[in-house]
Amino acid sequence: MEDDSETEQSSWAYLPDVCLRHVFHWLDDRDRSQAALVCKKWSWAMYSGSLWRSRTIIFYGRPSRARTMEFQSALWYVKKFGKYLEHLEIKLSNPYNTAFTQKFQMTMRGLLSHLGKRNSRLVSLSIKYLELDRLIWKNVVRAQFIKNLATFLKRMSKQLDYLNLKGARVTLEDGCELLNSLTCLTNRSFISEINIEDFFGLHLPVYSSTLFHQTMSKFHSLVILTFNYNCISDELLDILREHSAHSLCTLNIKCHIHDPHGQVVWGMSWANLAKRAPKLNVNFFFERVVRHDHLARILLAEIPVRSISLRSCYSSDRDWIMRPTLTNLLPVYWHILQKLTLELDNCHELLDDELLQLILSCKRLLFLKVWAFLSVTFMESLLQNRAERKCVLTTIKVSLRALKLLFPSSLHYPEKGEVPMPIERSLTEMLTTFPILCFSIITNLGNHSQKLCFPACLARYRIITSPNNSTSPS
Repeated sequence: MEDDSETEQSSWAYLPDVCLRHVFHWLDDRDRSQAALVCKKWSWAMYSGSLWRSRTIIFYGRPSRARTMEFQSALWYVKKFGKYLEHLEIKLSNPYNTAFTQKFQMTMRGLLSHLGKRNSRLVSLSIKYLELDRLIWKNVVRAQFIKNLATFLKRMSKQLDYLNLKGARVTLEDGCELLNSLTCLTNRSFISEINIEDFFGLHLPVYSSTLFHQTMSKFHSLVILTFNYNCISDELLDILREHSAHSLCTLNIKCHIHDPHGQVVWGMSWANLAKRAPKLNVNFFFERVVRHDHLARILLAEIPVRSISLRSCYSSDRDWIMRPTLTNLLPVYWHILQKLTLELDNCHELLDDELLQLILSCKRLLFLKVWAFLSVTFMESLLQNRAERKCVLTTIKVSLRALKLLFPSSLHYPEKGEVPMPIERSLTEMLTTFPILCFSIITNLGNHSQKLCFPACLARYRIITSPNNSTSPS
């Protein structure tokens, strides 16, 4: 027995360093600390920089006994291993009172201070969902946090390549101060990716701000820019054309119903930018902006649109109709549109024919996600056209619940959540003709998951079931 024990110990002792680091990679902080006590070699492995290059720190707003040490744990990590950090992500989840935000601000002050003094590798920083416009942030606490973050960004401005401040909800002045911190040392920044989606507070007409235009003119090598439509103006497009056209590849633009989106942007400004930035792709995400007159003002023919997402979120406005958008507006992008997502409350109008014609007209459309009221015949026709290679779709995601809402009332459901036999037979016939299609079915089965009666031939497809009552698919 002693010989066996010695043999086992010797085998672990001679484990290659690369293998030992790989084992440590899958351990959490507590297990790593305990494993480091085994021997000097394991202790050395724990302090290997490759284990600590990326970190996600989540501060949970709701009180919990299991998370009483999360603030101390974050500071401990930064003091111990902050010098190795290259990618840092910080999330603030559901802050609930002023005491929590004050504690968070004090923790972040220490965290950013230690990182600023000891770290010279950080290239990616993400601090999301701060929601600084909420009343739980006292003015003094908010101002101190913004000051500390601006100081940190100033120190890291030469090395940061990615910054994500999604959901910060700051004022126009505070937002420009934070962005200017990236350029204050050299009066210009070569950061390649910025995410400022929901960065400014609601209802702010950022597009008309000279301060914002001056701030954006200091970024000279943007590759990906994510922001809201209330920032878009002819001036901003000209700035991007002048300073970042050589590198710009992607613009992700969110348009929310509560953000100002009535400004006039000329198609010529978009055309000039697209001409100078030939690699540019634009992705639009519309939240409750579904009226045709509003969309027509935004979706200009000169924009190189690659992806469009439209969500009505069960709008109370019953005057809007989607048919003109599908027949007149979206077909303009038939030669470039690659991804289409529709999450619509269209119970007042049927869109089967219009949607099918749009799909067939878009020659490069690869991805389709539909969360709307559709008939089974629509899916039959779509799959038949795909089998005949009349479209190039490689991924289709549909809501089975939405399909079932238009089933004839005479159909018999053997059990709750099961697919009726006629639909099962139809899907069997259609999907077996084109086995390489990635087909996802998203269904809502209530509080208890039920078994779906799919035929054996559908085992090759990815079936997604949602056991909760979520209104949006994962």
